[in-house]
Amino acid sequence: MHSNDAQMLVLTVLADRPLHGYAINTAIEELTGRRLGPGSLYGALSRLEGRGLIQPADEAADPQERHRTMQITDAGRDQLRAELQQMARISAAGLRALGVNPA
Repeated sequence: MHSNDAQMLVLTVLADRPLHGYAINTAIEELTGRRLGPGSLYGALSRLEGRGLIQPADEAADPQERHRTMQITDAGRDQLRAELQQMARISAAGLRALGVNPA
């Protein structure tokens, strides 16, 4: 899985509610039928936090703690919305090109 895909999945599941790493991966598995590998998951969490798109739900949390509960930021919501809208346009165009009437 591409790292941007992993990041999009993390943002998508965190848009619903704050979660810790294991719960994030469980929610991703429920959504996609696949779990992220630990490197993909924690790499995505690190990159998203570094870009200010997610943050610890508890600001006093130890940054080295793997079970920190993370939440999406307003910037993360904006980024997710923009990416999903772009994906929806691409999906609709692809379905039209295939002769499928997009819903």
